[in-house]
Amino acid sequence: MTDSILALSGVAYHWPGRASFSFEVPALQVATGETVLLLGESGSGKSTLLSLICGTIQPDKGVVNIEGTDLASLSGGQRDRFRAEHIGVIFQQFNLLPFGTVADNILLPLRFAPHRRKRTGDAGAAAAHLCAALGLPDGTTRAKASTLSVGQQQRVAVARALIGQPPLIIADEPTSALDANSQSAFLDLLFEQTARHNTSLLMVSHDPRLGERFDRVLHMENIAHVTREVL
Repeated sequence: MTDSILALSGVAYHWPGRASFSFEVPALQVATGETVLLLGESGSGKSTLLSLICGTIQPDKGVVNIEGTDLASLSGGQRDRFRAEHIGVIFQQFNLLPFGTVADNILLPLRFAPHRRKRTGDAGAAAAHLCAALGLPDGTTRAKASTLSVGQQQRVAVARALIGQPPLIIADEPTSALDANSQSAFLDLLFEQTARHNTSLLMVSHDPRLGERFDRVLHMENIAHVTREVL
């Protein structure tokens, strides 16, 4: 896969502690513009994998490469800035700032990513455009995040991940609390926005029913090996 946005090779990580946890991923690639669903049960290593991809933890060995950059070649501060520039993250619990406005929340990543901010142009207009594209009412950008419904907060979280067109979106079980109709509507919106800018999407879930919507479905047990030993 020559046009991969994300490539892991020979990655291994060991969590220290009383319950020894070892995690290995021989190979994983996501192509530019590809939508990939990663399925796995609780404890299968999904969170560890996402942390390695986002550079919040470093592998003991192996390579995590995003857009041609080996994350191990960067310092901690450089990894933080790289993540802000290149990765949009949709968290399971949304992680919005409750007393900030919707605009404050959407534009937050741009404070740490000057190139992403430059791509955005008029940031306020871009935030309003994303809100409209995601079906939020006029004037939503001025509302406090804490006043929104769960569905509206979810759309704000998507807008925050998409602002400035990062090449890779990581979504951590964002549909887990939604019913089937809401899940379908959410994915329609997400795919529409990522397709518009040829953005890659790696979404983690435990729900195999979502698989038919994605270009490719991966299972954690097929790409990763997890071992535990109680000390």
